[in-house]
Amino acid sequence: MMVCPECGATLPDGVTCETEFHQMLFWEGENPANWAVHHLTVLCYHLQHPHLYSSDGLAGGLQLLTTFVRDGISPAEVRRTSRDKVNSKNRNWKITARPDSKGAYAHPPTWTIRTVDVVVRGSDRYCDSVREWAQSVYDSIKDAGNSTATS
Repeated sequence: MMVCPECGATLPDGVTCETEFHQMLFWEGENPANWAVHHLTVLCYHLQHPHLYSSDGLAGGLQLLTTFVRDGISPAEVRRTSRDKVNSKNRNWKITARPDSKGAYAHPPTWTIRTVDVVVRGSDRYCDSVREWAQSVYDSIKDAGNSTATS
């Protein structure tokens, strides 16, 4: 067994959080109904592995999670209202990590659900598991004292 250095997941040898993430993406491709939670899958994976984000990207991800989970705003509505703001031609910040800017939490959260937990529950429960995962990520970030939204 190995432990993910970022999210703390206990994984069987040869398995990584990234391979579990790819399994989830496969399930989304295999079953179009699973695409309904794609926005949460990608967001939760990256929020639990903040080194993938720049500092600004992590802040944006936290705000987006709040928009989806707490406020119940749909991905279509977020795309409609944020299109110009996040367009790479208009924004002056990077989403993905750079050598001089990697996301990190001021107060590392204690995660209660991780990629491995979603996968172990199986493809039949995928959408419900991802929604539960998203709520747990939101709660863990908030409970740790990290800002989950801008006022």
